[in-house]
Amino acid sequence: MQKSLYIDASKCTGCLQCELACSFENYGMFNPSRSRIKVFNFEHAGRKVPYTCTQCADAWCMNACPVDAIRIDAVTGAKVVHEAVCVGCKVCTIACPFGTINYVAETGKVQKCDLCGGDPACATACPTGAITYVDADWTGFDRMRAWAGKTDTAPRASA
Repeated sequence: MQKSLYIDASKCTGCLQCELACSFENYGMFNPSRSRIKVFNFEHAGRKVPYTCTQCADAWCMNACPVDAIRIDAVTGAKVVHEAVCVGCKVCTIACPFGTINYVAETGKVQKCDLCGGDPACATACPTGAITYVDADWTGFDRMRAWAGKTDTAPRASA
């Protein structure tokens, strides 16, 4: 059973522990600018919302990559950037409709959430349970897909 990150924004306090944990896990430093998860601050609404790659089933970033640098991890299902292959062309950043893959000028490569190999640091660090790592079925995506599959837009014969 593959797992997914589940984000309950109503539980987020904006503590940024997720960003710090992510940057430490991936770069060995506490630097939110290096984090692969971001907490958006909706100042006027007084809300904080964590946001990261959703590991799309049909990943636009992966499909757009001209050098096959983004591949599926067979264990976690994460779409992982292979830095040795990435040429830094940024086509994936343009293809992602959610803006969750980013170019890193220092490396000349792109970065995105890779689920930390199956133990996401952001979920472990979240003190409020706003970010959890759950069975993919629990997120409800499969139920939404099933309902969407039931919709039939074909014209009906009238009785």
